[in-house]
Amino acid sequence: MAMAGADGPTAAAAEEAAVQWLGGESLLLLLLRWPSSAELVAAWAAARASAVAPALAAASAACLALSAMLLADAMLMAAASFTRRRPDRRYRATPLGAGGDDDDAEDDEEAGRGVAYPMVLVQIPMYNEREVYKLSIGAACGLSWPSDRLIVQVLDDSTDPTVKGLVELECESWGNKGKNVKYEVRNTRKGYKAGALKEGLLRDYVQQCNYVAIFDADFQPEPDFLLRTIPYLVRNPQIGLVQAHWEFVNTSECLMTRIQKMTLHYHFKVEQEGGSSTIAFFGFNGTAGVWRISALEEAGGWKDRTTVEDMDLAVRAGLKGWKFVYLADVKVKSELPSNLKTYRHQQHRWTCGAANLFRKVGAEILFTKEVPFWWKFYLLYSFFFVRKVVAHVVPFMLYCVVIPFSVLIPEVTVPVWGVVYVPTAITLLHAIRNTSSIHFIPFWILFENVMSFHRTKAMFIGLLELGSVNEWVVTEKLGNGNNTKPAPQILERPPCRFWDRWTMSEILFSIFLFFCATYNLAYGGDYYFVYIYLQAIAFLVVGTGFCGTLSSNS
Repeated sequence: MAMAGADGPTAAAAEEAAVQWLGGESLLLLLLRWPSSAELVAAWAAARASAVAPALAAASAACLALSAMLLADAMLMAAASFTRRRPDRRYRATPLGAGGDDDDAEDDEEAGRGVAYPMVLVQIPMYNEREVYKLSIGAACGLSWPSDRLIVQVLDDSTDPTVKGLVELECESWGNKGKNVKYEVRNTRKGYKAGALKEGLLRDYVQQCNYVAIFDADFQPEPDFLLRTIPYLVRNPQIGLVQAHWEFVNTSECLMTRIQKMTLHYHFKVEQEGGSSTIAFFGFNGTAGVWRISALEEAGGWKDRTTVEDMDLAVRAGLKGWKFVYLADVKVKSELPSNLKTYRHQQHRWTCGAANLFRKVGAEILFTKEVPFWWKFYLLYSFFFVRKVVAHVVPFMLYCVVIPFSVLIPEVTVPVWGVVYVPTAITLLHAIRNTSSIHFIPFWILFENVMSFHRTKAMFIGLLELGSVNEWVVTEKLGNGNNTKPAPQILERPPCRFWDRWTMSEILFSIFLFFCATYNLAYGGDYYFVYIYLQAIAFLVVGTGFCGTLSSNS
């Protein structure tokens, strides 16, 4: 007993010394009570069943409902575009000055102020467009239209004095050839493109013009562009906008440009065509279009409250009752961004701006009394909610988050129709409008899912008006389609430091997908890992910069 009594104080002293050495009693107790691996697994199973699984199930149900809405809207648009009537059968569009019935002659007289050809203004906004400024100015000056009835207005916001000098010299050169070219500059870039277009319309000489055609710096209209578009405006006083189709000079430059062509071709042939043929409304694409100046002014003119000033103007003009026409057979050549960084900036501007516009005009659309209820429903539900919100959320949340997470949570099962049938149907609707590029469909799916990651973020920035909501980065043009280039490459590694081209968010997301795919391969009873591995590789390829081409400014 004496020995035990002697050892007791010694053991207690040792324990007290250990507590002091470890930094306190609470830390020691924490170490002594640290759960075993079996307890950790049991705790995770309980948390998974009580919180994680219900949350994932709710997210899955929401995404499936949204995907069904997306499919229904895509089917309706496809049906509208397939059953369309040609614009020249819905509207009068006989050539100007061609004679014909008395009504046409009266229209010619009224619209042209005594002559068959009305005064037309061509606006070309540009910003440091060293590579392409000659293309757009030359194409505009080459339009088949009487020189005394055409004014070409070059709106140069360039900050590079060398580029400004080159653009001014090009305008003077065409002026010496007898073309009426006006070179306009501003002291500030306030409002960016919208500000330049708005200020250009304030010039005194514009007051004599009836219509304004707008071309970005890389767009090259064919000589007969005005001859094929202006008649719709002259013969049909209810039409406020005529939009032409975009063609691309550098589609084959790399895989990324091929994918962009597929996406934009669907946009024009289905979304623009469907809107034009059903309710005579669609979003103005910002270029390769002709506006009736009175319609533009009645809608309130250009506004710079969002980064999608073109869509903003179209919505306001539509609310005033003006009709729009899309002409699929009138094509204007342009350039696709072939550099990934440039493309990301462009997509951020388009997605964020559209969502921000939805936030700003939603109430105005809902409470206006100038358009019928069904028109409001189309604009709020189909045009804005489904195409500008749902179309970005579903590809990312369902196919990149919910499905990969579901392989880790056995309590949640995504139904086959949501995993296979719906995306297959949506893909087929795209494929039938891109038959020449159908072999690129798998790449298109994977790349668009990666881009949906950025578009979803941009969409929430626009809806919530967060920090970069008004970020405006001009899309760089390289004039690539007009130069002799090497054979096109699918993947091109930019020769620069890896931290300049890597996007860590995409790389980290690819690691998450690789983990989910490997877990499904090892423990799952299905084949989701095949898709998840492919999507993980796509995120890794894009995240490490092995996509697109090297820009001149990188």
